[in-house]
This record gives sequence, structure tokens and C-alpha cells, in this order.
Amino acid sequence: MAAAHGLTIPDVIAPGLRVLFCGINPGLWSGATGRHFARPGNRFWPALYASGFTPRLFKPTEQDELTELGLGITNVVARTTARADELTKDEYRAGGAILTAKVRRHAPTWLAVLGIGAYRTGFARPKAAVGRQPETIGTTRIWVLPNPSGLNAHWTPQSLAEAFAELRAAAFDRPDPSAAPGAHRA
Repeated sequence: MAAAHGLTIPDVIAPGLRVLFCGINPGLWSGATGRHFARPGNRFWPALYASGFTPRLFKPTEQDELTELGLGITNVVARTTARADELTKDEYRAGGAILTAKVRRHAPTWLAVLGIGAYRTGFARPKAAVGRQPETIGTTRIWVLPNPSGLNAHWTPQSLAEAFAELRAAAFDRPDPSAAPGAHRA
């Protein structure tokens, strides 16, 4: 695992996705395996399934199949660390700029940032809350979800799945207006 420190892993991304999920940064387990949300106990994959994003529980080794469902994965900060608190505010801000360019290039319908602190720091939105954000990046709407790490214990598997399900409903079930009233573009 120590050898995985500072590595990067490829995005799971394609133009025109419905939802591009954005983690804070890959952990060492992900760096060692080359797979997003790979650490056993991470609740990302169970939350995708429980919320209806996937028809079955996917494994990290199946991450490339997500694009067929209109889903993708990236990170605010690309380098792997043992814990997110190893990242600096400058890394978050630089990562936010890189992510903004990536979103403009690939134009997903939704960007789902998995971690309120990462969104607040990376996008200079200190008062942001979990849920739909008023800002957009071009035509891409933004939704902040809780961090699915097992360390984020105040979000239970059920409440995490419910938060993911709200985004799924907005992305797949509800009419898709081009922009919410009062939306601000980033």
C-alpha cells in the first residue's frame, strides 16, 4: 500500500454522461488496484445500487461498465493518499479548476461531488450544503453528495442511499429543464 502513495488512476469518463461522480481523491487501496472506491468498506458501490443507479451491486473491477449506464467517476484531487486530510487547500483549489475544465470538455448533465468539504474548498463555496447547488459549469448542474467513505459514519448506509436516490431521481426520473430558475453559471 505504501507504494501506492501519490499515484493517480484513470477517470471513468465519456462525453455526455448523465452523472459524473467526483470523489475527493483516491485512497491507497484504489491506487494499488487502479480502481475507484476500491477499499473494502467504502459505501460508494452499495449506495449506487441501493439508490437505483445500477441494476445490481457492481464491484470496483467493473467500473468501466458504468459509462454504458451514463455514469462516470473522477476526483477533485488526482493523487492517492491514505486520508483526505493529507490534501492541502491549494490542491483542492487546483483540483477544482482542473475538474471545471474536465466538466466543460465532457459536458455531463450532472456533476456529483462526493464530499461537502471538497466542494466547499475546491469551488470556493464555503456555505454550500449537501444537495443540488445553484451554480452550474456550463450546462452541467452540480449536486453535492456525502462522502461514501466508511469513516463518514454519521451517514448510515440507508441515509447515504437516500441522498444518492435524490440525485438519481433528478437525473433520470424527472423532466430535465435546461436550467433551474435563478441558476448561476461558473
